Amino acid sequence: MKLKDGMALFSLAALWGASFLFIRIASPVFGPFLTIQARVTFASIALVLYLVFTKKSLHFKKRWKQFLIIGMLNAAIPFTLIAISTLYLTASMSSILNSLTPLFTALVVWIWMKESLSMRKWLGIVIGVIGVILLVGWSSIPFTFDVKIAVGLAVLSTISYGLAGVYAKKAFIGVPPISLAAGQQIGASIILLPFTLLNLPTSTINVTILAILSVIGLALFCTSVAYLLYFYLIESVGPTKTLNVTFLIPVFGMIWGALILKEHISLGMLFGFIVILCGVFLISGIRLKALATSKHMEI
Repeated sequence: MKLKDGMALFSLAALWGASFLFIRIASPVFGPFLTIQARVTFASIALVLYLVFTKKSLHFKKRWKQFLIIGMLNAAIPFTLIAISTLYLTASMSSILNSLTPLFTALVVWIWMKESLSMRKWLGIVIGVIGVILLVGWSSIPFTFDVKIAVGLAVLSTISYGLAGVYAKKAFIGVPPISLAAGQQIGASIILLPFTLLNLPTSTINVTILAILSVIGLALFCTSVAYLLYFYLIESVGPTKTLNVTFLIPVFGMIWGALILKEHISLGMLFGFIVILCGVFLISGIRLKALATSKHMEI
């Protein structure tokens, strides 16, 4: 991987890792629904402006139903579930739980697409589940009822991502990735709007500059800019090498949580994180030898 591509990969991981930090800051202030409404709405505006500037078409009228569905599955539902879970979980733990997405994507493919899973992938799923148990059981967060629900919601968000991945593969053949990104953000903003209006915060006393900047950073950097980096990497190094961002996001999630929010990273959390990543590694099908020798790889 060239230096420019490596920098893009680490920048993408840093931005997506920071999204858990920004949500952790903004969600208690604005509420989960308004936080995510602002994220997808501002991101959709920025991405549409990019499409206009680059003279690319969105094709929203032609595919508005599909955009609503992908916006619901890949943004509205998982973003909101994560925002609710961060009311009780640290940004670090949320980012680690989010790394389960490849595991549940494999299960969705197995159930929905009827594709068989190899022993390696089944082993990865089992190891990933063990990692979650270790992560939650050995964390410094009291294992209360609210925390249990929050962990469940965080896991459900990864299932939604898995469903979105399979649906996108079936419904958006031939659609430019940047158009898909913009369309799903628009779809998500439409889906979320009635829920946001019903859950507006009743007070603005606790609104801070940090919370406002967190929402802006979440929408413009962690969503709009991050998608542009993601699609650049897909075109430059291929989807398999870009998949390595999965392993880096939780690392940056923990770094930002520790540096900015002074979150405690216990040895139990680190051990659970390592076990989960071992499961993700097995699920992804990435082989160390192949990564070292192949220049162009595809999923």
